[in-house]
Amino acid sequence: MSTIGIIGAGAIGSAFARALSRQGIEVVIANSRGPETLAALVAELGPTARAGTREDAAAQPIVLVAVNWSKLPTALAGLPDFGGRIVIDANNSIEAPSFKAVDLQGRTSSEVFAEWVPGARVVKAFNHLAARLLESDPAAEGGRRVLFVSGDDAEAKAQVVALTERLGFFGIDLGELSVGARLAQFPGGPLPVLNLVKFA
Repeated sequence: MSTIGIIGAGAIGSAFARALSRQGIEVVIANSRGPETLAALVAELGPTARAGTREDAAAQPIVLVAVNWSKLPTALAGLPDFGGRIVIDANNSIEAPSFKAVDLQGRTSSEVFAEWVPGARVVKAFNHLAARLLESDPAAEGGRRVLFVSGDDAEAKAQVVALTERLGFFGIDLGELSVGARLAQFPGGPLPVLNLVKFA
């Protein structure tokens, strides 16, 4: 599998990196403070991980973005056009630590996010589970923990579903962003924080 870039090394970005590293998938992770600040995390993740700049992370074939909502425009500003590459939107339109919802004027958070990643094929995923569940063994309670995926590009979405399966999860396609992103976004959607398990 291709190297995956991660922009954001907070709870979700780090949990995703741990899940990737457990499967031997190469990862380039970046934060706002510079690669040198990620030395301890990269050492924990092992030889398949390296710290980079946000430009390094954004240049990978698949890029996951997990950044506090108010910091997203700055985190993504000035990056080159994504040129049809896949960008996974793992963000929620809330402000920690208060968890106050951001008023998006009736739009989904993914609709807003897509404007910040020109040229990307946006897929909503990895945003609805708590970080501790994302990084723990997905073979839960005798089944596979469920991850929801939505997007407007069928091929991009299929790649992300395949990634969830590679990580040991059971990926469920919720359809287009206008439908699926609304179901899985937090706050407002009915699916976030549900720890669902698919049995064989």
